[in-house]
Amino acid sequence: MAMVSLENSFSPQETLQEFSDKLTSMLPLVSELEDIIQMGVLMWRLDLLKSGADYTKSQLHMVQGEVLLLASGSGNLPPSREADRLFKSLKNCKVRYFRNRGDRLLMEDGFNLLTVIKGVKMYRRGRQWDCVNDFLSPTLSEFNRTFGEDFKLFHQLLSPAMLSTMKNGEIVHGLAGVPDKGPVLFVGYHQLLAIEWAALIEGFLREKKTVIRTGAHHVFFAGNYETLRQELSLFDFVSIYGAVPVGPINMYKLFERNEFVLLYPGGVREALHRKGEAYKLFWPDQTEFVRMAARFGVTVIPFGCVGEDDFLEIVVDYNDQKNIPYIRDEIKSFNRDFIRLRDTMKGEDGNQVLHLPVVFPKLPGRLYFLFGKPIEMKGMDNVLTDRKKANQVYFQIESEVQNAMSYLKRKRNDDPYRSIVRRALYQATWGPSALVPTFEP
Repeated sequence: MAMVSLENSFSPQETLQEFSDKLTSMLPLVSELEDIIQMGVLMWRLDLLKSGADYTKSQLHMVQGEVLLLASGSGNLPPSREADRLFKSLKNCKVRYFRNRGDRLLMEDGFNLLTVIKGVKMYRRGRQWDCVNDFLSPTLSEFNRTFGEDFKLFHQLLSPAMLSTMKNGEIVHGLAGVPDKGPVLFVGYHQLLAIEWAALIEGFLREKKTVIRTGAHHVFFAGNYETLRQELSLFDFVSIYGAVPVGPINMYKLFERNEFVLLYPGGVREALHRKGEAYKLFWPDQTEFVRMAARFGVTVIPFGCVGEDDFLEIVVDYNDQKNIPYIRDEIKSFNRDFIRLRDTMKGEDGNQVLHLPVVFPKLPGRLYFLFGKPIEMKGMDNVLTDRKKANQVYFQIESEVQNAMSYLKRKRNDDPYRSIVRRALYQATWGPSALVPTFEP
């Protein structure tokens, strides 16, 4: 009680003196407690509370339902380890720990309970969570928090430049060449550690006011690696911004809803590629997404992106790690718990091993996107029955992605603002929110 009204602006010496004065003034009142509540009644209530707590603890292991536990890290109360105990006792429990918030968490400005619920994948309309139909588009406050605070430095470092291709083949700045309505399927190259994903999502939300539903690896939805002291994690952001487990069923549902869908045929093998494999495509010889796109009359947009070679350099890749006994065993153990995508494929296309390469940051260059000429699948009914025709469309899309990357690697040399120093000077002159120009198409 003496600590509650202390002001944070006090120096340590003033705080100690103020606390001492308040405590001294309160001590004479302790004797009056006996008039308020008699000792026998107090002991009876404490025993009742203890027995209730003991019974509750003995029954926690029987709770089968999903539990979301929110814990605060600061406040006037002393630190509690109750969140740790509950996390270990409850079978199906997720904890989000907010270090800089107090004991009135739900009443504090800037805290959004719905954002947390969506991030941990507990918002649902039915008995089971449906990643497609239970999705709620991010709010303006969520967008501002994510890209105005959490990913602000990332955006400033890479200053993503986006270009698109009109139906007549003209390349223009921005996303004017991308359709305004779905269903649309974006098919492209997955850069190292998927560094392009956040920029892609932000760009479409800013200019098109549209969420791209990403087909992501199942590791983002498994929930096997919940930790005690995490706030909203990258896994939560993936869910908040519409990602779904990659697979034909979810893609079918998304096309039915006329959504914008993002697909990386190269998957983990591209995102976690080895040394010397930058901008190399690892696409399987399967045309399922082409057939499904034709069935729904989807507009396919091949796209390329470059910039990872200006930002990251691989120091230790999977080929190095699998020769180190302890690390090799840890990678095998980690991958054993997840669905193995393309497990039946041979060669590098099926080598979808989850691991974390060791990378060395470079002086940031710039991230570039080019969205190719739209490919209208409406009316291509022959693709559904003719495997040869489906293969032709598939290889056309793959070729367009490679051409887009070749174009960007060549044209970025003409960008006067490729250097982070030049971009910083430009934003210092025109303001941090100013869009930095790039080369002329």
